[in-house]
Amino acid sequence: MLSYRGDAHKIYLQLQKTVHKNESVSEMREFAEIEEIMALYQSIDSDTLRLIYYRMVKEKNGSGFIPIFLTSVPWLLLMFSEQITDLLGSVLWVSFGFIYIFILIISVILHFREKAWAAFHMEIIQDTLNERKKEESAAKEHK
Repeated sequence: MLSYRGDAHKIYLQLQKTVHKNESVSEMREFAEIEEIMALYQSIDSDTLRLIYYRMVKEKNGSGFIPIFLTSVPWLLLMFSEQITDLLGSVLWVSFGFIYIFILIISVILHFREKAWAAFHMEIIQDTLNERKKEESAAKEHK
C-alpha cells in the first residue's frame, strides 16, 4: 500500500480495507505488534519502567549526529569552490557531493523515525505507569 502521507494515513487505509473485507480489525499486524509491546512493558516493574522511560526521553531529545551533518553543509559548499575543484577535478567533488547529500537525507529520515518510535514507546510506558498509579490509589481508597 503506497502512501506518502505517513503512518497514520497508512493505518487508516489498512483499517478501511480490513473493514470492507469484514475482517477483524483487532487482528491487524500493526495492532498485534502494539499489544506485544504493551504486554512486555506491563510485565516490567514500575521502577525499571521509569528508568526505561528516562532512557527513551534521552533518545527522543537526543540530537545525535544529524546537527553535525546539517551544520557541515556550508563546508560542503566550500569544497565546491573554484580552487579546490581545479586542484582535484570537478567529477570527484560532484560525486562526493551526491553521496554526501544522499547520506544526509537517509540520516535525517532515520533520525526522525527513531524519534517517533521513542515517542511511541514513551506513551505506552506512561500509560502503563498511570494505570498502575490509578490501580494503587483505587486499592488504597477501597481499604
